[in-house]
Amino acid sequence: MTEAEFFHHPDYPVPGHGRVWFAVTGDGARLRLASWRPSVRREKGTILVAQGRAEFIERYSETIAELRRRGFHVLTFDWRGQGGSQRFTNRQRRGHVGRLVHYERDLALAVAQMQERFPPPYFALAHSMGAALCLDAIRREAFPVARLVALAPMLGISMIENPRAARWLARTLYWLGLGKAFVPGGGDTAIGTKPFDGNRLSSDPVRYARNAALSAAARELAIGDPSVGWVHAAFQLMDRLAQPRAPLAVRVPTLVIAAGRDPVVSTPAIERFAARLKTGPALVLPTARHEILMETDAIRAQFWAAFDAFVPGEDLSAGSLAAPASAVQQGESGLVQPSVAGGEDGAALGGAAAVP
Repeated sequence: MTEAEFFHHPDYPVPGHGRVWFAVTGDGARLRLASWRPSVRREKGTILVAQGRAEFIERYSETIAELRRRGFHVLTFDWRGQGGSQRFTNRQRRGHVGRLVHYERDLALAVAQMQERFPPPYFALAHSMGAALCLDAIRREAFPVARLVALAPMLGISMIENPRAARWLARTLYWLGLGKAFVPGGGDTAIGTKPFDGNRLSSDPVRYARNAALSAAARELAIGDPSVGWVHAAFQLMDRLAQPRAPLAVRVPTLVIAAGRDPVVSTPAIERFAARLKTGPALVLPTARHEILMETDAIRAQFWAAFDAFVPGEDLSAGSLAAPASAVQQGESGLVQPSVAGGEDGAALGGAAAVP
């Protein structure tokens, strides 16, 4: 295990007193991890932050600071093939993973580090690809957290116009030995550095510009478009979670939050999954784009209201998971329709209530 450093950008500083290090997965991949202690005296447990594709630790500095102020230890990491973790192609800005099981091993390492180093209870805040991987790990009983908040989980990809043809093409190219190649038409440009107008990620020009500057400066951390192998693994993951019984196998209390104007992942697919989820509430933030945590103050305030109601920070290991419903689960403030909070199959918007 080797010590590492954060990338420090003058306009978006990393929270102070953090620690960053490397650890190695069971199959030999070197991952970068980072952690922080709470910035208040009352400690509430530990939050594992699981990023989406093409992200890296420093992009979550604002969220990490907010979690610390809520009394949580924070642990996060870069998935293999992105951020400061090991890359597996000779073209460093190609977002590549060889097989879906590789991501499973990354998550297993993060869980092992969490249990070894940080106090319970354990919670997870996950975005997009990371949220889908956490949902799948819970389904397989391989993710020992008390509660999960899943933001815009990657249950379908809106950017792909013909998923059936794309799935066939990715599988064919993969088995032809082209897994490490860019997807057709792909390149090195990071999605977060493209012009604000028409961007898919955020409606907040200030946060978008801040993240774009960070990605442009931290060229060794940012990546461009995905490889064929990544797309092949992503379809395998989405196919698993599209199985009718997959939501029923999620037995950890889970809050699913979707973005109403998400051009990256499929909000209808998230709604269908949420309609069959038995373990927690779901909601749609109608004006949000894909990166909810990088959105406007108003949208983020809605997210934090739901998060604070759902993640109480108390010790849930002593049988209190069946405690009375939280404010979100009770449908207060118009956030969540009660039928969703109770885990019934029928719900408005196909399983998720909209925030007015």
